[in-house]
Amino acid sequence: MVGTPFSSGHPLADRRADFAATMAASAAWADAAEVMSSALELAPDWAAGWYQLGDYFESAGDAEAAASAWRKAIELEPSDPFGAGLKIDLQRAVPVAETMPTAFVETLFDQYAPRFEASLVGKLDYTGPDVIMRALTDVGFERASKVIDLGCGTGLMGQALRDRCDWLGGYDVSQEMLKQAAHKGVYDFLGKQDLCELDVSDIRYDLIVAADVFIYVGALERVIGWAANSLAPRGQLAFTVERGDAPLELRESRRFAHSEDYVLGVLRRAGFKYITLTDCVLRKDRGEDVKAFCVVAGVEPLVSRFDRDGGEVVAA
Repeated sequence: MVGTPFSSGHPLADRRADFAATMAASAAWADAAEVMSSALELAPDWAAGWYQLGDYFESAGDAEAAASAWRKAIELEPSDPFGAGLKIDLQRAVPVAETMPTAFVETLFDQYAPRFEASLVGKLDYTGPDVIMRALTDVGFERASKVIDLGCGTGLMGQALRDRCDWLGGYDVSQEMLKQAAHKGVYDFLGKQDLCELDVSDIRYDLIVAADVFIYVGALERVIGWAANSLAPRGQLAFTVERGDAPLELRESRRFAHSEDYVLGVLRRAGFKYITLTDCVLRKDRGEDVKAFCVVAGVEPLVSRFDRDGGEVVAA
């Protein structure tokens, strides 16, 4: 289940679900699935319960039963707030998903928000804002008048940017994450926004950043196209992605990885000509470094770096 438990509204069903969770904590997956199934007999319309049952079946090695439970969760909650469709997709030999359900990302981070920074920075050694700021400095970035932080989360990127911009805005799909960001007092504007549905307006930004965000977006054509049309002259787009071998790869973590060739292709088709890619490690996952790369791209060059490099793509 995502984050904190979601009640069925039936006290006995909830008690059985709690008992199933205790069994799961001891890796008694088949027993947990049996008890959870009995809970769902009492609360058959409990979408979160069906999602959890699928997880128990998956851990017990019964892929078919897991997929059946996840399909039931989607039938009950078509917006798929638990990401059941992604779990089904991961069962395929080659996953085909190109984006994530907005409701899943929103639910995930609404639940994660209170402990987000303690987990990401304290336990996973997250370095996204530092990586982006170093990459921006390397291409000659000094200061921006207007900056938008896509997927701003709790405001870690905003804290790194605040002293180097005049106006700073942030978008996030999670209202709870936005509340955490607001407490920091570093943003001039915060708004709830699905990054896959951004519309081009008359506003132009000198810098658009997305730190460890596109892993939850998937296909990048639309958001990068939006960025290309939303930058001021000499404006820059800076973001990080997990490094993958396939153009777009859904991983067991239910995050997307992207290949260098795919990202470069999307950027070029959107009109970006001045691009740097820098290998980095963003964080740890289960004790292992997450290999990634940081991109800084402009439709027009920042003077200092690209006068030297002639406007070619530079892989640092």
